[in-house]
Amino acid sequence: MLSDDALLRYSRQILLPSFDVEGQENVAASRVMIVGAGGLGCPAALYLAGAGVGEIVLVDPDTVEASNLHRQVAYRESDIGQPKAQALAAQLMALNSGIRVAAWPRAADANWLAEHLPGMTLALDCTDNFASRDQINRACHRAGIPLISAAAIRLEGQLAAFDFRRPDSPCYACIYGDGAAPDTLCSESGILGPVVGTLGTLQAHLALRLLTGAEVGGTLHLLDATTLTWRTLSLKRDPACPVCGH
Repeated sequence: MLSDDALLRYSRQILLPSFDVEGQENVAASRVMIVGAGGLGCPAALYLAGAGVGEIVLVDPDTVEASNLHRQVAYRESDIGQPKAQALAAQLMALNSGIRVAAWPRAADANWLAEHLPGMTLALDCTDNFASRDQINRACHRAGIPLISAAAIRLEGQLAAFDFRRPDSPCYACIYGDGAAPDTLCSESGILGPVVGTLGTLQAHLALRLLTGAEVGGTLHLLDATTLTWRTLSLKRDPACPVCGH
């Protein structure tokens, strides 16, 4: 049962027919893990906290650097040198003191994910390398927890949701294999802040849609920010996939 204060605070999204009071209650009861507190994780976490997600778990081993500030918009100059997970957690609590936030300033390796992912409603992969994405994909598939993954580099981005509650859902490895591909780093290739911010914001959008009962899986969304155009590809489960195949 939502309080009068909550009904007022979240009234603008409750007004949406696809959201309503039931959707807000589902959001408030959810537990969302966000792996990566950088250019994707900052906007995703801020919007999910603003929307009233009941518990947000932040996982990132890095500290804030000056070169992060042009795109990782949750941080301030005073945060430089601080663990990202803790600095972002402080911003989320300042935005919404009515939610729970846990900060883990460490890497989310396979053993840690196996211990802490069960019990989550949803996970967001906001990391920047194939090895981490592969581990998160495997852990979410194993635990049957939906995953929303995004990536951005230069003026390009991609976004997909994998609903592992469905036995026929494809997974990240169906598209990209076992995570052995070389990484393209923004420190080498560059990234425009609004591009990665757009993808992180849309991760939050898909998360809220999923938490309120919408079907969001099965499509890969590709952004060309130079021309501001999108392409979509339908995803199918690969029977030979090393993670979810037979």
